[in-house]
Amino acid sequence: MILDYKDTSVFYTDQGHGTPIVLLHGFLENSFMWQRLTPELIKTKRVITLDLLGHGQTGCLGYIHSMELMAEVVHAVLVHLKIDTCLCIGHSMGGYVALAFAEKFPDMVLGLCLANSTSKADSAERKTNRTRAIKAVKQNHRAFVSMAVTNLFAIKNQSLLSDDILVVKKEALKTPLQGIVSALEGMKIRPDRSDILKNSTFKKLMIIGRNDTVIQFDDLVEEAKKTNTNFVIFPDGHMSYIENESLFLHEIVRFIE
Repeated sequence: MILDYKDTSVFYTDQGHGTPIVLLHGFLENSFMWQRLTPELIKTKRVITLDLLGHGQTGCLGYIHSMELMAEVVHAVLVHLKIDTCLCIGHSMGGYVALAFAEKFPDMVLGLCLANSTSKADSAERKTNRTRAIKAVKQNHRAFVSMAVTNLFAIKNQSLLSDDILVVKKEALKTPLQGIVSALEGMKIRPDRSDILKNSTFKKLMIIGRNDTVIQFDDLVEEAKKTNTNFVIFPDGHMSYIENESLFLHEIVRFIE
């Protein structure tokens, strides 16, 4: 389904009945990533997915897609669907958006799960890497996407899960240049939201990959402890929903129940 938001098309899906669960994809992903998860979740819950700005079938809105702007898009979809409260599950960048949403609309959030994500702002080094990534994608869009996607998986899985990686790359290549650059710019300027995580009264969960190549394992465990957030540790990389699919589904079902 399509919602018009500020003259931009926003793609979303709405399935099932019960407590609303909002699933937010990561950078270079889109709502397609949740297809393995939704059949189980819609048995007992109402599941909303959407393509965030500049991803999938959702258009771009300017040249910087801040996490706050993306959160406003999520809010617009929920208002359109007459949803007052929800549980938010965000993978990677989707977690940053979920935190921005929780900051802007705290009364709407019943629970928040950060899957392979963090409430921390980018370090100086990470910001520099995002600037490099912007240059790289402008030079060769296809090569950047291919390398970026492969590097999200634990090294041992890069050959074991080659078919899955090809599917992820195919979806990632649907992300236009402007969408990639705008998201990188938005992630680069996001503030630290660890206080949102620490001071919230809703239920919280962090899913952490022991061999995550994007966010340091030790840093995530320390963050979870400091923010009083429940956490689970999976053995593989940044793409837990593929690399540890059955574990991921089990923990998400536990969280929403």
